[in-house]
Amino acid sequence: MQIQTQHTLFVCTTCASVWKDGKRVGESGGEKLFQKLTQLHQDWQLHEEFSLQAVECMSACNRACVVSFAAGGKYTYLFGDLSPDSSGDKIATVLECATKYYNHPQGLLPWAERPEALKKGILARIPALAVPTTQANRPSVGVTV
Repeated sequence: MQIQTQHTLFVCTTCASVWKDGKRVGESGGEKLFQKLTQLHQDWQLHEEFSLQAVECMSACNRACVVSFAAGGKYTYLFGDLSPDSSGDKIATVLECATKYYNHPQGLLPWAERPEALKKGILARIPALAVPTTQANRPSVGVTV
């Protein structure tokens, strides 16, 4: 039996915030982007396999707005410079790229295959963590756990 890996699209909701006296004022650009992606996500063919999760600050403030694709055993990608005021078609390119990520076994997203907005906005490609295997599949190294 093969276990399906859960995929996640993280969206920074503090991106492009307006601050006054140390408090956020109004709706941030990240919140707007998250709302638009939430609407598109509902009708996306991978909505059950790819969760959408709001995140408070992804520490890429100078490249707002920011999203990330992550899944166990796959590369993690971080993209910035996404405009929350873009049309629905431009925002949909995030899900288009997420589909490519989902379909590749290691989550590789070659530059030439990414939508234009995500070619220019790449901030990081982080190597995959090893996916834990069951005890029966682990090689014996003389250590009892």
